[in-house]
Amino acid sequence: MAATHEVLNQAPPLVGYDPIAGDAALREACLRHADEATLASLAELGALAGSEQAREWGRLADENRPVLRTHDRYGHRVDEVEFHPAWHELMRTAFEHGLAGAPWAAADAGYRHAHVRRAVGYLGWTQVEAGHGCPVTMTYAAVPALRAAPDLAARYEPGLTATGYRFGLTDPVAKPGLVAGMGMTEKQGGSDVRANTTRAVANADGSYSLTGHKWFTSAPMSDLFLVLAQLDEGVSCFLVPRVLPDGSRNVFRLQRLKDKLGDRANASSEVEFDGTTGWLVGAPGRGVPTIIEMVNTTRLDCVIGSAATVRAALTQAVHHARHRSAFGALLVDQPLMQNVLADLAVESEAATALAIRLAAAVDAGEKAFLRLAGAAAKFLVCKRTPGVVGEALEVLGGNGYVEESGMPRLYRQAPLNSIWEGSGNVIALDVLRALGRSSESLAAVTDEIELARGADARFDDAVKRLAAELGDPDALPLRARRIAGLLAQCLQGSLLLRYAPPEVADAFCATRLGGDWGSVLGTLPSAVPAARIVERSTVAPA
Repeated sequence: MAATHEVLNQAPPLVGYDPIAGDAALREACLRHADEATLASLAELGALAGSEQAREWGRLADENRPVLRTHDRYGHRVDEVEFHPAWHELMRTAFEHGLAGAPWAAADAGYRHAHVRRAVGYLGWTQVEAGHGCPVTMTYAAVPALRAAPDLAARYEPGLTATGYRFGLTDPVAKPGLVAGMGMTEKQGGSDVRANTTRAVANADGSYSLTGHKWFTSAPMSDLFLVLAQLDEGVSCFLVPRVLPDGSRNVFRLQRLKDKLGDRANASSEVEFDGTTGWLVGAPGRGVPTIIEMVNTTRLDCVIGSAATVRAALTQAVHHARHRSAFGALLVDQPLMQNVLADLAVESEAATALAIRLAAAVDAGEKAFLRLAGAAAKFLVCKRTPGVVGEALEVLGGNGYVEESGMPRLYRQAPLNSIWEGSGNVIALDVLRALGRSSESLAAVTDEIELARGADARFDDAVKRLAAELGDPDALPLRARRIAGLLAQCLQGSLLLRYAPPEVADAFCATRLGGDWGSVLGTLPSAVPAARIVERSTVAPA
């Protein structure tokens, strides 16, 4: 009797590759903004990120959701969240390889490429599983904000910039490394944090007691949090540790974990403060400018994380197409599929180039550039991710809709970064604020764009359109999304024209800037050498 379950025409498991050094666009960006030594320092992480072991960690962390334990067996309030061991392996790996707060200490010690190294590693590693990137990002982002309170920074920054990871609620100072979180959002306000109702009252010992409800607090098992609360002077920023200096647990009542779209591995929660102890960070009434240091740094990771999601989806799509046959030929050799894959590859390379350029700006202290470029990049790259991932998922057909493929996990995650710390409208309007408040920001971004002026007529025309869009100040709010998107695309075009292979830059300019493009991906003009672009996007073995 013939076998009925012989497996034919299926792609082999996607393992044994290097999503860092094996990704041409990411490798070149690292070498462009850092050096060979920086890339070499990520070799171990890259090999692990493409391994069967790491993929298994990602699967297990996603399938075994965090569990809330509000009380112990005796009835004592504990407010703890349990995670699968795979979660801790992901976290340990990220911290030990310097993807959390370590770059700040490295930069202080004289390492010129600390933030580029971290961005390249983050982009490669979070392709394994995106959820644990949230506490990794918040730990990274907490450091510059906490420096507004030198005494608190002296106490906690050594832990925040360390490369150790130890789970559990204990004295933060005694731990080999700390994890940080953030609490801004409340039910009635969302992104309008000035509408927050959480109140803070000063205590005689210099601390404050906070009372209120935070609607969305991710990674509640972090060691400490930056949160917003109202003083008489206005919204202020406070450091709230889970464990107080005397070893007792702070009041941090976890009401529930969110059943949310996006990753399943991370815990997002509602938290009740009831006389919760915190310490003021920055000046009273200046909470928003203080915490914006943390917000702007998380914005960088929204771009990097979305670029990682796009790259992970592209890698899956190309791998499948290189091994799956239909109608007598491999998918990757069929012209229409080449068009789709090449379009996905152009999108991925543009996102990667811009993300690592932003990280290089952190290394270089280009605050004016980051203020505007970071907001525009966050708007465009995050907004485009769901459509890109959806198209990549379709390359796999029905195989892509099976949870075991990992593609549904990427698709659920794809919209998330677009609403992290502010929806698309909030970010687009922030682009206008950056334009209006800082001529230095506009000048810095314009200077970057102008570096490619004259290299391509379609690019030059797009730059002229951008200038025209900015010429009518009264109508800017209505067109904020147009401006934010075009600004980011001009930045991407400038980078690709200067650094990418001609075929990638030409495809980008023809479609994203020149308009020779359909309403969906996979509509590149016939002159584009799609096969060469797809070959460039094929990730190399570890």
